[in-house]
Amino acid sequence: MESIRIDKWLWAVRLYKTRSQAGEACKGGKVKIDGRNVKPSKEVKAGDEIEIHVNLIEKKVLVKQVLKNRVGAKLVEIYMTDLTPQEEYDKLKLMREMNAENRQRGLGRPTKKNRRMIEQLKKLK
Repeated sequence: MESIRIDKWLWAVRLYKTRSQAGEACKGGKVKIDGRNVKPSKEVKAGDEIEIHVNLIEKKVLVKQVLKNRVGAKLVEIYMTDLTPQEEYDKLKLMREMNAENRQRGLGRPTKKNRRMIEQLKKLK
């Protein structure tokens, strides 16, 4: 049965931008297989279920196939299945909405007075 290092697989299926970021995530305890933290050198094979803490959510993916090189975003679904519950994505969307201000197009940058009011409102949350 084929296997590959988990840091290389995470990078190849575009869960991390660089292989070194994938390795750091493994070292930092953000990647788990069967509920156990893994090192970047851990071998992953088809059928493994991986839990990844990325972008403030807990992602769960199933390894369909092992691959050696990075693939295009459209081809990722051939190599993995996303098992992440929809609630996690909803949580991420809600966090992004609460953290961003909505300004009308063409108003330009806020004035000093407006910026202070925005900061005051953010402190109240």
